[in-house]
Amino acid sequence: MIAVAVAGAWTATVADAVTISPLPGTPDASPHTQISFLGTPAGEIHDVVVTGSSSGDHSGRLQAYASAPGASFLPSRPFGEGERVKVSALVGAPGHQRRVGSVFTVARLAHVRIARMGDPPAGTSQTVQSFASAPNLHPPTVRVTTRAAGSSNEDVFIAANHGAGQWGPMIFARDGSLVWFKPMPAGETAMDLRVQQYQGQPVLVWWQGNIASLGVGFGTDYVYDSSYRQVAQIRAGNGYWADLHEVKLTPAGAAFITAYTLVRADLSSVGGARDGVLQDAVMQEIDVKTGLVMFEWHADGHVAFGDSYSKRPFSPSWPWDYFHMNSISLDPSGDGNFLISARNTWAGYEIDHNTGQILWELGGKHPSFHMGAGTGTAYQHDMRWQPDGTITVFDDGSAPPVHSQSRAIHEQIDFKRRSVSLVGRDVRSTSLLTGSQGNDELLADGDSFVGWGEQPFMTEFGPSGQTLFEANLPYPAESYRAYTYPWTGTPASLPSLALDATGGRVSAVYASWNGATEVTAWRVLAGPNPAQLTPIATAQVGVEFQAKIPVSSSQPDFAVQALGANGQTLGTSATVER
Repeated sequence: MIAVAVAGAWTATVADAVTISPLPGTPDASPHTQISFLGTPAGEIHDVVVTGSSSGDHSGRLQAYASAPGASFLPSRPFGEGERVKVSALVGAPGHQRRVGSVFTVARLAHVRIARMGDPPAGTSQTVQSFASAPNLHPPTVRVTTRAAGSSNEDVFIAANHGAGQWGPMIFARDGSLVWFKPMPAGETAMDLRVQQYQGQPVLVWWQGNIASLGVGFGTDYVYDSSYRQVAQIRAGNGYWADLHEVKLTPAGAAFITAYTLVRADLSSVGGARDGVLQDAVMQEIDVKTGLVMFEWHADGHVAFGDSYSKRPFSPSWPWDYFHMNSISLDPSGDGNFLISARNTWAGYEIDHNTGQILWELGGKHPSFHMGAGTGTAYQHDMRWQPDGTITVFDDGSAPPVHSQSRAIHEQIDFKRRSVSLVGRDVRSTSLLTGSQGNDELLADGDSFVGWGEQPFMTEFGPSGQTLFEANLPYPAESYRAYTYPWTGTPASLPSLALDATGGRVSAVYASWNGATEVTAWRVLAGPNPAQLTPIATAQVGVEFQAKIPVSSSQPDFAVQALGANGQTLGTSATVER
């Protein structure tokens, strides 16, 4: 057995290799929480006893995880707000069983009416793209201002939002031309489009939902394959909504996500109300296949309110966002631990995956290391472990302003000497101060690809800090984060076309195929009816999203075929009448 102390406030006992969530001592668990047992096979969990201090004993059922040993006990009814809950169970193989337990407190929920983000501003032909062959797509324009020798040729991945035109996950080529775009339904926003691996295949992953004026999201994470078909949804468990800030898939088929909860809390220690409203940050590990919560961590109970740099609560009824978790990064050592970034404490925290204990703090008011020159951050975003054991950070430094410019920094922790040194720093030649969001992606060749978040720029820096590539969206658009990846897309949908017809003749055909990356030419077919179409024109294409193909035909029916590098037909559109 291991004795675990958290935040110096309580001590709990947990069995080796078995983690119970809500973690022992959690002060604000959801009334709808499940009880998660991670680290032992489901068949070795017996005699689960769950008792609320006011609601009494809770019956329920166990359901196993698909991605790791363990199971969740799903209570048949919710817990009472404010009550203490005791959990115990026998775990282990016959002859080696031991009783494990946990005690946590259920939150008193705060019900606050929160406004959602407003609608897009009006656009123009200079700020919004339109396509005759894809009339339902209106993404923002992309302007490429720098493309130097040595820059990557990989596509750029962003989630366009806040600006004119439609909002949604978006891929564009290095010349700024559109590759793929998925417009969001009215009132919804997408964030953090990335390429990740799921079941051994490359997939697109993003968050989608409503963004509140609190600066957090309430939605769902989506996983799409290279044919742009949905293969999974990742929802937060225990009554929460998935937040916009992070979704990270694991090779085993789990996902680490962020979530937020509004709870009643005593904020008098920081000048707030004794019955104030706290916006607590929650991290969940979700078993993607079953949707079960495998592990859950709350900032409250681990990090003191006094560690926050956030403005103190100004109203007893308005939520105080004291922590604001904005990234989760798995330790490259493979030990299962992870690094989280907290914007409002100016710190990163290495979390023990077994106990939830904070192992060390990077920056903030109580750093575990001597912070060398240039390593401190303010309101930072996107703190990431790198494969070599270094850490990258996007240091916003603003909202309110603390630094003169935002920067992407690269740090090295010397655990033996308990010190942190700066090993890299990238700043824009014309400085930017970003109030929120942003990221720093370290590329395999030593370059860095930086998304400036609230500022609508994406920059690739060379190893010596030179600007190799830069593009931007029209103000006030934002990209949240920005990445560059190799990507091959073969849409399950059909190519699209539109006709330029006057005086009974078609003079041009417009062709596109949203998300296709392997099209090198278009073949135009025409005929007296859909069953008698024959080729009338073929045109080579570059990387442009929509091709305009000159023709001269009075036939009534038309279609287009997308051709690959060897002349093979990749896809054929539906037939369109003149």
